[in-house]
Amino acid sequence: MTHATLATLSPPAKTASRTPADQALSIIQSAFEQDPPVRWLYPSDADYQRYFPDFAAALGAPAFTEGTLALNAAAAALWVQPGSEPDEAALGALIERSIPAHRQADVFAVIEEMGAHHPEEPHWYLPVLGTHPEMQGRGHGAALLRPVLEVCDRTGVSAYLEATTERNRALYARHGFEATAEIRVADCPPLTAMVRSPR
Repeated sequence: MTHATLATLSPPAKTASRTPADQALSIIQSAFEQDPPVRWLYPSDADYQRYFPDFAAALGAPAFTEGTLALNAAAAALWVQPGSEPDEAALGALIERSIPAHRQADVFAVIEEMGAHHPEEPHWYLPVLGTHPEMQGRGHGAALLRPVLEVCDRTGVSAYLEATTERNRALYARHGFEATAEIRVADCPPLTAMVRSPR
């Protein structure tokens, strides 16, 4: 996939001086503020504000270096293309410094379980897609799904993600994703592993 495939749309004028990565992480931070698994990870507002953008950035690290960041004025998607992976070293280091020691084993277990449900064959991975809360339900997130799903169909490659709420499970189902497993670890709210086969 070329960088042009996921062309970044022009941001509002007030954010024009910020980088696409900054814009994306700001949107993602707003979007996940009430997300159950994310707030299990960082229950305190201070820790959420301080650490969650780095957590998202590590999960979707290749999106920033390989041109697979999808962004518009209201939504951001961190796509990881086949052959690439999240930055596990950065993720592990962040967990060790931002999560209390007595909770780290559970957090690492959630991450491990997420990895275990990926398709075995090469696939596109969507670790993070967020829409600013005030702009949800207007198709902004869906607009960031379509270009990659078209690539999947054209190249015969599947896509995978973990849905964290009933609302986003429904969004992904409308785009052809099917639930393959429920991820339940410790007292973390469940995540749904979802795979979309190429069409």
